[in-house]
Amino acid sequence: MRTPPRISPRPAWLRLATAAGLTVAVTVALYAFGRIHTPDFAGSLFGRRGDDANLLKAQVGTALLGLAVYQLISALWIYQRLPGAGAAPRPVHLAHRIGGAVLFVLSLPIAYHCITAYGVQTDSARVALHSLSGCFFYGAFAAKMLIVRSRRLPGWALPLAGGTLVTLIAILWSSAALWQLVQP
Repeated sequence: MRTPPRISPRPAWLRLATAAGLTVAVTVALYAFGRIHTPDFAGSLFGRRGDDANLLKAQVGTALLGLAVYQLISALWIYQRLPGAGAAPRPVHLAHRIGGAVLFVLSLPIAYHCITAYGVQTDSARVALHSLSGCFFYGAFAAKMLIVRSRRLPGWALPLAGGTLVTLIAILWSSAALWQLVQP
């Protein structure tokens, strides 16, 4: 009786290339949709364009920034890179996963509102940075989910993916929520 051929796992470079391709595909799809979509303020979750909707989005965005900082600190703790903290107990691992899921779910209404009410705009540097970062965030998130489930990747892959997400949230917050909250 013959033994079945052993299937070797995909090489790390192929898994990384797949994650990069997924990032590009999601980013380009969101960008294209946002550019060809006709903005529709009435169909957005936060109602008509106005200060109340923008203030609510800024407040939720600030909560997302807080969650992103929590995600960064808990990831540093889990991978024993938090000075003086020692090994993270098991509940921290679960809380990190739950925090990431909550962050993602809370980001969806804001993203839906932005892309349906405004589309992808490039009229000013701030708005272009915000629009492009928003598209890239969801591409990077998809890639991170692929990377976190992959084994035998280089040790830098997961921290790069997670750090990219935290950085994008900071960019999104500073280019929209902060801007909204500091206006007189």
